Amino acid sequence: MAVQSWAELLRSSKKTALIHDGKRKIHYLFADGKEMAEEYDFKTDDLIVRKWRTKSTLGSQGQWQIEVGEPLAANIASLDSEMIKENCSNPVFMRKDTKSCFQWRIRNLPYPKEVFSVSVEPSGRCCIVKTSNKKYYKKFSVPDLDRIQLPLDCSALSFTYANDTLIISYKKPKEILTLEHELLRELKKLKGTSEGDVDCKTQ
Repeated sequence: MAVQSWAELLRSSKKTALIHDGKRKIHYLFADGKEMAEEYDFKTDDLIVRKWRTKSTLGSQGQWQIEVGEPLAANIASLDSEMIKENCSNPVFMRKDTKSCFQWRIRNLPYPKEVFSVSVEPSGRCCIVKTSNKKYYKKFSVPDLDRIQLPLDCSALSFTYANDTLIISYKKPKEILTLEHELLRELKKLKGTSEGDVDCKTQ
C-alpha cells in the first residue's frame, strides 16, 4: 500500500472524535470492518496510543491489539501472586513514539550496554535486537513503513541504554512526517465532545 492509498484509506474511514481527560481520542472504522483507535495528548499532539481490532471469521469483535502505547495488562487479576511476581521481572516491550522518531522501549534488561546490538533486516522488513550473552532476542516490524511500502533504512536506527531499559529509535522518514502532519490537521477539524462520541463523517 503506497503513501497515497494509505492516506486515502484514512480519509475515507468513518471517524468519531472524543475529547476526554486531556486526550483527543479518535476511532476509525474502515470499509473492511477493521477498527483503529488513537489517543493524542491534547496539548502536545503526541500520539499516546494506537490499537487495532478486527472481526473474527464468525463476525464477533476480536481483542484490541496495541501498536503504540503501554501493553495491556491482560487478566492480571486472575493470576495468582506467584505468577505476578515472576512476570514483573520479564522484559517488557512497548512502543512510545516522539515527534521525530518511532521509538521502542524494552524494560527489565539488566545487562551491560555493550552486549546489545540492534540492526535492520531489509529482506524481512524488520528490526532485530539481540545480546551477545544470548539472554535476549527480539524481532519486530515497523507497521507505519509497511503500510506505505517504504524500505527500512539502517542509518535511521539508533539505541541508548539506561536503568535496565533499552531505548531504540528509528528516525521517521519525511513521507511519514508529512502524512502525520496532514492527518493531525484533519483530526483537529473533527468536532469532538467531552461527553460522548460524535460521528464526524459529515463534518
